[in-house]
Amino acid sequence: MLREWRKRRHLSQLELSARTGVSSRHLSYIETGRSRPSRQMILYLTEYLGVPLRERNALLLAAQYAPAYSHRALDDNASDMRYVREAVERLLASHGPYPAFVIDRQWDVVARNESTALLVEDVAPELLIPPVNALRLALHPSGLAPRIVNLAEWSAYLLRRLDHQILANADAGLTKLADEARSYPGVVEPDQETANLTGQVFAPLRIMSGCRELRFLNMVATFGTALDVTAAELVIEAFYPADPATSQALEKPCK
Repeated sequence: MLREWRKRRHLSQLELSARTGVSSRHLSYIETGRSRPSRQMILYLTEYLGVPLRERNALLLAAQYAPAYSHRALDDNASDMRYVREAVERLLASHGPYPAFVIDRQWDVVARNESTALLVEDVAPELLIPPVNALRLALHPSGLAPRIVNLAEWSAYLLRRLDHQILANADAGLTKLADEARSYPGVVEPDQETANLTGQVFAPLRIMSGCRELRFLNMVATFGTALDVTAAELVIEAFYPADPATSQALEKPCK
């Protein structure tokens, strides 16, 4: 498992040894099972390799140690998770009238503010049955896709982001989700053409809402010092107006 994560980070044993101060011989023994690493060694190496907390727990279990990182429910009031939840709730409430979602590792929507109703107004009811998946919501032909003016550009961005997540996390569930998204009509693969957006400050989400085209700039945020699996995997997807017309439309919807 350690060898797989090392290779995912494109490091040789010698490079990892030089950067961490752990002898290449000891690393070799760990990777081949000839030496059982200490709990602290596993935590040290996985921290350096940027292994997600969920997978760090898996490596600890493989070495017959107890998991180091909790995996609490967001509604757990008996721990500091309540402060995570309160931060999420405060952010969502204060972000109005602009839309914002909170999604988990599998892109399932954990929470959203009232302003997201503007985006999901014409979405098929079955796509809004929990757990609502944000990627499916955006790219499914019964979701937002028919209303996204720049679907090729936006779908390529989402797939590129998902592909990077798969490379970082090695999650089979995400690979399956990516395959599903790629099967939708109108979805475009990330390629040289869709990546050639030089000259722009950002690639907006352009979406029709009633009689108007709305343009949004999206911001993605995470908790920087999370030591719980749930908190570490939360992603806040906030949308901001990308032109004056969108700002006005959010305040005064057309009839």
